[in-house]
Amino acid sequence: MLKEQVLTYAYILLYIGLSSGQIFFNKWVLSSKEINFPYPLGLTLLHMVFSSVLCFVLTKVFKILKVEEGMTTEIYVTSVIPIGAMFAMTLWLGNTAYLYISVAFAQMLKAISKLFPFPLSLLKIDSLILLPVAVFILGVAAGLEVMSCRMLLIMSVISFGVLVASYGEINISWIGVVYQMGGVVGEALRLIFMEILVKRKGLKLNPLSFMYYVSPCSAICLFIPWIFLEKSKMEAHGTWTFQPLVLTLNSLCTFALNLSVFLVISHTSALTIRVAGVVKDWVVVLLSALLFADTKLTVINLFGYGIAIAGVAAYNNLKLKKEASRASLDDSQHAQSVKMATSSNSDR
Repeated sequence: MLKEQVLTYAYILLYIGLSSGQIFFNKWVLSSKEINFPYPLGLTLLHMVFSSVLCFVLTKVFKILKVEEGMTTEIYVTSVIPIGAMFAMTLWLGNTAYLYISVAFAQMLKAISKLFPFPLSLLKIDSLILLPVAVFILGVAAGLEVMSCRMLLIMSVISFGVLVASYGEINISWIGVVYQMGGVVGEALRLIFMEILVKRKGLKLNPLSFMYYVSPCSAICLFIPWIFLEKSKMEAHGTWTFQPLVLTLNSLCTFALNLSVFLVISHTSALTIRVAGVVKDWVVVLLSALLFADTKLTVINLFGYGIAIAGVAAYNNLKLKKEASRASLDDSQHAQSVKMATSSNSDR
């Protein structure tokens, strides 16, 4: 029992450390004078190529892990390609935002995305993760979700917190805000496509299988704009310090982060991963003020952050109660159906 508890806490710390560390790592690679690699599109492309190669080696060469079956050409074209394109858009725009706004402010803008849970059980994981507000709105428009007064109130609280934090931002760059919110929209569309893929087409993928299919598609989607937007800039730069070890470690951390999410959720509960996410948000906000010169936290910043994160916690609690109630109802209905079937057999 003690060993399981220690292992659980180790997974949680691993997730918080990798998630927070990857944010700081990307910011450092993109903005530091030591690395001198201000190419967010190129960095994201490198991540996806690395993930594609590593997934192929693990599943096809060493055969350490198995890829889920059931993928067809029709599903790949109509679902995986749009998901890959939106995933590429999310990572590209999100990384680009770090060139214009502070890590703390970028993290707070992401708080507006923490308003809707995507059922990981659809991906063969017995838990939940968070989806963007935009996903909830799109879900309501598509008839996948139902808007309620309580839900609207919670979304308003979180949005108000983000607005307060924005007002307290000293050096706000609206270009960075547009990039960050573009990434949020891309994430919303990606997860909507994922829900359609699972619910309407019945394909269930574990995280490794998802990365195996999506990473090559995302790499291609990133390669095309990279040719037109960054390739010439990188060539015109002439001699620049390329550090293969640093960029390889950065790509490896990104891949490890994706797998750590699966480990944490598989060995804990939905509440645990949500609390860990809130802790990670505060870790990123506070540590960024110590690590980066462009992050200056004010009282208004902290007040807005507190409001938004409190709203996120309230939303998580509401959704967890709904999921628990739904699970209890399903269990009772199942037990009742079993009882009716048993009594029917007895009558015979």
